[in-house]
Amino acid sequence: MATADATDHQFSAIKGKKVLMVGAGGIGCELLKTLALSGFQDIHIIDMDTIEVSNLNRQFLFRQIHVGQSKAKVARDAVLRFRPQISITPYHANVKDPDFNVDFFKQFHVVLNGLDNLDARRHVNRLCLAADVPLVESGTTGFLGQVTVHVKGKTECYECQPKPSPKTYPVCTITSTPSKFVHCIVWAKDLLFSKLFGDKNQENDLNVRSGDASSSSEQSEDVFVRKPDEDIDQYGRRVYDHVFGYNIETALSNEETWRNRNRPRPIYIRDVLSAALTPQNGNAENTKTVDDPLSVSAMVGLGLKNPQGVWSLVENSRIFLEALKLFFSQREQEVGNLSFDKDDQLAVEFVTAAANIRASSFGIALHSLFEAKGIAGNIVHAVATTNAIIAGLIVIEAIKVLRNETSSYRMTYCLEHPSRKMLLMPVEPFEPNKDCYVCSETPLLLEINTHRAKLRDVVEKIVKARLGMSLPLVMHGAALLYEVGDDLDEAMVANYSANLDKVLSELPSSVTGGTVLTVEDLQQELSCNINIKHREEFDEEKEPDGMILSGWTQSLTIENRKNSPAGNGTSTSSQEVPVETVVDNELEILQEVTEILPLGKKRKISDSSNASSISFEETSKRIAEELVQCKDQDNGKKKKLQ
Repeated sequence: MATADATDHQFSAIKGKKVLMVGAGGIGCELLKTLALSGFQDIHIIDMDTIEVSNLNRQFLFRQIHVGQSKAKVARDAVLRFRPQISITPYHANVKDPDFNVDFFKQFHVVLNGLDNLDARRHVNRLCLAADVPLVESGTTGFLGQVTVHVKGKTECYECQPKPSPKTYPVCTITSTPSKFVHCIVWAKDLLFSKLFGDKNQENDLNVRSGDASSSSEQSEDVFVRKPDEDIDQYGRRVYDHVFGYNIETALSNEETWRNRNRPRPIYIRDVLSAALTPQNGNAENTKTVDDPLSVSAMVGLGLKNPQGVWSLVENSRIFLEALKLFFSQREQEVGNLSFDKDDQLAVEFVTAAANIRASSFGIALHSLFEAKGIAGNIVHAVATTNAIIAGLIVIEAIKVLRNETSSYRMTYCLEHPSRKMLLMPVEPFEPNKDCYVCSETPLLLEINTHRAKLRDVVEKIVKARLGMSLPLVMHGAALLYEVGDDLDEAMVANYSANLDKVLSELPSSVTGGTVLTVEDLQQELSCNINIKHREEFDEEKEPDGMILSGWTQSLTIENRKNSPAGNGTSTSSQEVPVETVVDNELEILQEVTEILPLGKKRKISDSSNASSISFEETSKRIAEELVQCKDQDNGKKKKLQ
């Protein structure tokens, strides 16, 4: 009888409720199915993507015939075949489109995220806060996953814990002194590939810096441009010798650089392949015109079929030359406009080969195509079972939200290996971070050289990139320095465009040390203040952007709860283990820190659990080992949701 009453209570909470799903991919397919089977009857889905062949191994609502079609629309049709009585409204669109504004979000009782990127997650978080609609966030990567609940004023918002910026590497490390294979991948993908197949007029730090800069720049002006009537094999050999031979020798001329480092080895094509063999790369199949440019492969022509095998230096050199040849023979119209795409087979082959040749030069272990593709695209292959588990947990938390069971909300982590015979670790959510600039409107501090930096630097690197604002407005007091929007007249657009290229201190309303800027995003209904602090010098290695944003501190350390009902009087170890958020981003990892769990700390699991407490020591260690290591965070306090 009690079970029947609980079921009736669940369905009464669901009945008539309007749910918004954002994302119809790996998590989204499982989530839509679970919502439909759980009794939800009014579901809306937003997803801008179309179905790709690579989706079919885990996104079970899609079939081969659906490739190229809208994910949201196909998912709707698939679910209606076994739940025809419910209403599913698909939107094949970007959630950041103006149509999906605060008023649009207000019509829903809960929003469920299955997104694939940090930018969209932040955008949805802000719209949910502005509309006062609960958000259930989720993510998976491989066997790891998590679900978190965000309710305005009751729990922390998605951005209460700062998310690290994407990993960047100093240019001098990439171009001159690589020590890891990832450095070689970045060099091959962002520098060499872009220089050869992207816009050749764009500035590129490909050449190593040396005392003989004039000689290096003079040679670089010619080497990447194919001469009229130049044989493609000769061109490929010339590029190969320049980037793997000449540039390395140029770098070696600076003795100081290699005083405490292993010296690299210049590699010339004549030392690897004989002149007679080089033009014979490939076969007749690669000279045929193909319907799908992304399927063109240098591996096929050379008889290399195993993507998990590690190629030798000779094989890498052959792939390099053959891939370059195929780009110019099969895809010549694209050359000059290409950018790296992890789904472009030929691009992945070229980058893998180039990275391996460079790695060989610097004494770094070579990697397979499979491994290199994972590094280049930040790929961790998705696991359908993890998506299904996380989708189920999302629905459980959504039902709690609809029943207003605040004390039962849980952030749940899905682990790869059991801890205390458990794979799912529930953690009570925490109160909003008082230092969060999104939900607590805490002012930020920006250290910057106001006599050198331009307004464009602030808008692009801080307001858009760091603060995630899509349609920003920047004000100094009553003076409007920058604004975007369709309703601006030509004179205003010209004025704001001119301001972008002005130094901060030379703006119409001068921005100097002590200035307070107000930045807003009208679409997100978000506003925050930035205090400007003038600073003359920055470390080019540690502070390459020439500016530092602070004041947005992470409240990380769980509060000692000796006197808390949820605590058990155990002492908290001073050692802390960083735990990283994992996200389903269709095979791409976003490194996002959520919290630090003190070792040895016991946490209450759930009111319905027979076990009253559990040690996180083993769990924390294992999670830390399984996830990408995060940087140490500032000490802070996290409060249990009362």
